[in-house]
Amino acid sequence: MMKQARVRQSIKQNIAPIIVVSLLIAILLLLPVQYEQKLFPNTERVKVKIVSTDESGITRAGIIQFGDQRCQVEIKQGRFKGQIAAAMNHLNGSLSNDKIFQPGDHALAVIDYNNDSIVFVNLVDHYRLNYELILTLIFIAALIAFAGMVGFKALLSFFFTILTVWKVLLPAFLSGHNAILLGAFITMLLTAAIIGLVYGFDKRSLAAIGGAAAGSLVTCVTAIIFVHLFKIHGAVMSYSEQLLYSGYTHLNLTEIFIAGIFIASSGAVMDLAVDITSAVHEIVQKRPDISKWEAVKSGLSIGRAVMGTMTTTLLLAYSGGYIALLLVFMAQGTPIINILNLKYVSAEILHTIVGSFGLVTVAPLTAVISGTLLAHGTPSIKHEELKNEEGTT
Repeated sequence: MMKQARVRQSIKQNIAPIIVVSLLIAILLLLPVQYEQKLFPNTERVKVKIVSTDESGITRAGIIQFGDQRCQVEIKQGRFKGQIAAAMNHLNGSLSNDKIFQPGDHALAVIDYNNDSIVFVNLVDHYRLNYELILTLIFIAALIAFAGMVGFKALLSFFFTILTVWKVLLPAFLSGHNAILLGAFITMLLTAAIIGLVYGFDKRSLAAIGGAAAGSLVTCVTAIIFVHLFKIHGAVMSYSEQLLYSGYTHLNLTEIFIAGIFIASSGAVMDLAVDITSAVHEIVQKRPDISKWEAVKSGLSIGRAVMGTMTTTLLLAYSGGYIALLLVFMAQGTPIINILNLKYVSAEILHTIVGSFGLVTVAPLTAVISGTLLAHGTPSIKHEELKNEEGTT
């Protein structure tokens, strides 16, 4: 009987969640990409190798370069594989977008051809897929080697999240659906799947999912309120105007901005919920006689200790992406009152503080839920014997 019980428990904690998430991944893989870019007729994307370069068509003005870099390339893929062709790399004077090729580099190129002859070869960017694949394989190997089955589950949740965002969330945003409701639904789905993989289907999952969901809901409501109070328009997001110019003027960018706030903080919220739930579960395992209120108090104490570092983690994560902007403010001696009132600075302050507020609320909420669900308050026989012995002495 004990062996059968352990087998059932193992199925609930390991096999069943893996099967469910694997099926969801398979379904997502089968979904078509709705917004895949189509090439013009008689064109193809291929990998090429830079054989030689000619910089005579480039004009330099300080650190800025513009003009055309002419290259000879060897085509590595497609119908013209093995052929040498002339290619063009156009420079716009933008350090962030322009690229310079050297002989021996590999590049992604678009070939325009007519029948069996090449008309034009445009160099898109450096070819990085091979190194991205190597980095991904190293990450997978390291994760599985260190964490074993837990690492495998983490990989499943990682790929499930990527596919859900790419195949469901982004296309639904582009289709004009309510970004806040959709973002909340996807966040809850990812939270349930990821925590289910960690714990399996038991009370710990229910407690952690409940705490994370409550924290994300608070973050969502707070974001809605303060985005309007701050008078922040969603166009403050990078590339948002480019999105509108691409023909998506019907999108509500402010809703997407609000959704982005609680989606971005949901990972940290989920992490904190799992930490507190795991700690409360461990306490209950060591002290089966602990009351629900005592378990809740223990969870609150743990949450207070973890919250300090988690909020700083969010601050560093957000500010790390704006180092260049902060350097510009510092170099120009911009007054702090001007900085704090700039729209995009206010948007990042909102992003950071609202996300941190979600962490502040998820800790006590998870402590209450996990303490209530996991603690039984039934004294164990051994603990009762110890109490009786103490009373006798």
